[in-house]
Amino acid sequence: MSHVMNTYSRLPVTFSHGQGCWLWDEAGKKYLDGLSGIAVNTLGHNHPRLVAAVQHQLTQLIHTSNLYGIRLQEQLADRLVALSGMTNAFFCNSGLEANEAAIKIARKYGHDKGIDLPEIVVYEKAFHGRSLATLSATGNDKVQKGFEPLVPGFVRVPLNDIAALEQIAAQRPNVVAVFLEAIQGEGGINTARSEYLQAVRALCDARGWLLMIDEVQCGTGRTGKWFAHQWADIKPDVMPLAKGLASGVPIGAVLAHGAAAQVFQPGNHGTTFGGNPLACRAALETLQILEDDNLLAHAEQLGQRIRDNFAAQLNGVGSITEIRGQGLMIGIELDRPCAELVKLALAEGLLINVTQERVIRLLPALVMSNEEADELVNRLVPLIKQFLG
Repeated sequence: MSHVMNTYSRLPVTFSHGQGCWLWDEAGKKYLDGLSGIAVNTLGHNHPRLVAAVQHQLTQLIHTSNLYGIRLQEQLADRLVALSGMTNAFFCNSGLEANEAAIKIARKYGHDKGIDLPEIVVYEKAFHGRSLATLSATGNDKVQKGFEPLVPGFVRVPLNDIAALEQIAAQRPNVVAVFLEAIQGEGGINTARSEYLQAVRALCDARGWLLMIDEVQCGTGRTGKWFAHQWADIKPDVMPLAKGLASGVPIGAVLAHGAAAQVFQPGNHGTTFGGNPLACRAALETLQILEDDNLLAHAEQLGQRIRDNFAAQLNGVGSITEIRGQGLMIGIELDRPCAELVKLALAEGLLINVTQERVIRLLPALVMSNEEADELVNRLVPLIKQFLG
């Protein structure tokens, strides 16, 4: 009997080690990793430069707390500001915490403007985390069920519908921010169109709202740019990051710009572990490797190769609703629930995920080779066809 709390429906496998885009279980079976720890292992497994950097940092400092200056945290903030055009950063431990900080920024921004009950616009099919505030912002009844009453102050609209947002602007004077994912990951790889993001940016500017873009899953180079919203040539006021930022070492960040960058003052927010030397060293090394090895351009090219290969091999399969995504964030939507495919793939040595019941989600490491990408497609396509009968 396991003494670990029963919060996950785990697959029947335990891994012992990994190399690049491959994992081995305790029995020695080899698996191609198409999920990279849910978009966390940006550099795959056992990357030599990342391992060396983390090993060295372990001999220097792991943690001192934010009572003191942390040079690596300053360096990481400088790096992220340079890549994003933002102004400053707060470091935490996870995407949930980064999103929680964003919500707090929006609320305090509203209070500072004299709005007693500030509201934040959020989206259908969104996923921002599982704390009480972030699950209230999430657009998933299953995540919320059993934890009512939800945190108030959120107004929900559909993605890519600017008319719906304009209607909110006309009817709700307490709105202070719009909070959305550039690409909804848990929601089924749904992309916010560039023209929509540009229209939202313009509306936020006109209304004095904060534009908060959740880049937790789609950021850190996964789509072929450092941050997915950069495809729309806009800049948010608040940007949460996490997952792949340190390629497996837990870290989160919320970046702010303009008025949002001045909202938090000493005493408004904090963390014990966030931004410690070990996590910041891993993040700095991850960003440097992404740049040195030109992995953003590789992610864009490889993602297109994977989607094109799926489109060619699944051409004429009528049960495929859509193949979509950007860079190495790929969704294949079927016309029926397909969670069974996860176990079928596992049996064939392939790690995938299904979200929104009908969307196969692929999030491979940015170091995946062309040959490994082709093998991913060649392993998965027969399983999809077998499943569809």
